[in-house]
Amino acid sequence: MSGALSGLRILDLSSVLMGPYATQLMADMGADVIKIESPSGDTVRGIGPMRHERMGSNFLHVNRNKRSLVLDLKKPEGLNAFFKLVETADVVVYNIRPQAMLRLGITYEGLKAINPRIIYAGLYGYGENGPYAGKPAYDDLIQGICAVPSLMSQASGGEPRYVPLTLADRTVGLMACNAILAAVVSRYQTGLGQAVEVPMFETLAQYVLGEHMAGASYEPPLGPTGYSRLLVKERRPYQTHNGYICVLIYTDRHWEKFLELIGQGALFTQDPRFASIGARTLHINDLYGMVATAMATDTTEAWMARLNQADIPCMPMHDIDSLLQDPHLHAVGMLQQVEHPSEGKMLEIGVPVRFSGTPNLPQQKPAPRLGQHSEQVLREAGWDAQAIQALQLAGATNR
Repeated sequence: MSGALSGLRILDLSSVLMGPYATQLMADMGADVIKIESPSGDTVRGIGPMRHERMGSNFLHVNRNKRSLVLDLKKPEGLNAFFKLVETADVVVYNIRPQAMLRLGITYEGLKAINPRIIYAGLYGYGENGPYAGKPAYDDLIQGICAVPSLMSQASGGEPRYVPLTLADRTVGLMACNAILAAVVSRYQTGLGQAVEVPMFETLAQYVLGEHMAGASYEPPLGPTGYSRLLVKERRPYQTHNGYICVLIYTDRHWEKFLELIGQGALFTQDPRFASIGARTLHINDLYGMVATAMATDTTEAWMARLNQADIPCMPMHDIDSLLQDPHLHAVGMLQQVEHPSEGKMLEIGVPVRFSGTPNLPQQKPAPRLGQHSEQVLREAGWDAQAIQALQLAGATNR
């Protein structure tokens, strides 16, 4: 069976991470994603360990199930070829600034004239209606302006730090996937496409403020900003005799059971700090400090056994190497050894979602070599061998 998005054709002009991540999510669900690259290719092809030039590990993990078409959009021949592809496409995705798209001659109004059903999705730093419009944006900058390093410092007591993940890029990629598919649903009702704006700043700000606006949610404010349970120093993995353990003691029952485990069961009814979730939140650093003290008295395995028996949520703390060995990830197919046609044996990250009626693609297609599908895509769009050769001679596509 085909994937849930079978029949949806996406022209992917994006590069690096947030755009490619969004389009890979849709490709994994069956969309035909045509990755349009310049003759030099997506810059992320050069990042990370690689066996062959332009096939870096980072690229491999956000570009599977796509076809690569080389088009030089700065050449008239390449731009005209792109406009021809728009005639039969459903979505165009880009993640450069709108001003750069305008310089290329690619605008929503122009594409709508070619195909009124086209959905034109822009992923970039800041909404076009605000004073930051047009400013360059990268993951670190967006984390910073959205207060993430400040929160890290507040919680740890250390220097401000970025989260060691491309948090903004992947968050925006998820939001873009949602927004694009919402526009597709809208098109079923109206018959018309539309332009979709997915700005990084506003998207990550929504994440942060949803957790930490707190007292500032009200006018006048009812207290300071910040969700205290997330910001206390003792909210962390706890050291044991032989490692670390992650424990979340949250509900009344969790705390009652935990206090019984450490021989202080009477505290649950006698200590006012445990009287309600509100009282616990006010004193959460002290309470988590009790957990830290208790965990330090035995091994990770011993505490896992006790906590599981009491039905208190807990997990061991992985590092990246041990995460790659996790038995659950292997059992559900999230990590599989595959044979890439050019890169040989590699570990592939699976698709986390499952559909009962429209399964994921029966066989994942590996990330493509630069321009691997140029001729195939152009032939499908109506170019014959002579026309393709003319594009090649003009330097508008690869040979």
